[in-house]
Amino acid sequence: MRFLSIYKTAERGIPPTQEEMERMGKLIEEGMKAGYLLAVEGCLPSANGARIRLSNGEITVTDGPFTESKEIVGGMAILQANSKAEAITHVKDFLKVAGDGECELRQLYEAPKP
Repeated sequence: MRFLSIYKTAERGIPPTQEEMERMGKLIEEGMKAGYLLAVEGCLPSANGARIRLSNGEITVTDGPFTESKEIVGGMAILQANSKAEAITHVKDFLKVAGDGECELRQLYEAPKP
């Protein structure tokens, strides 16, 4: 099974320290080698982003930063796991390195093989 983990946290406004980058790099390397981490990406500050919304047929675009948000998407990962419980274990390990925040974990749809 594959799972999408979306990391949400308060925007710090400063880049990660060298130590934080090294700890995260080690976790990513271990996860890739073990085969449970399929993809991972971190997000740049929300000032570089935009929110696009469709409501009642009207599209609105709001440029960042998203200061009204208490938490923003900080990154994502695609995990390979044999169960939801196993995926939760991987996310817990990630949060111990990433720090305060939360991850939304969603199982990805996989079409039946013909």
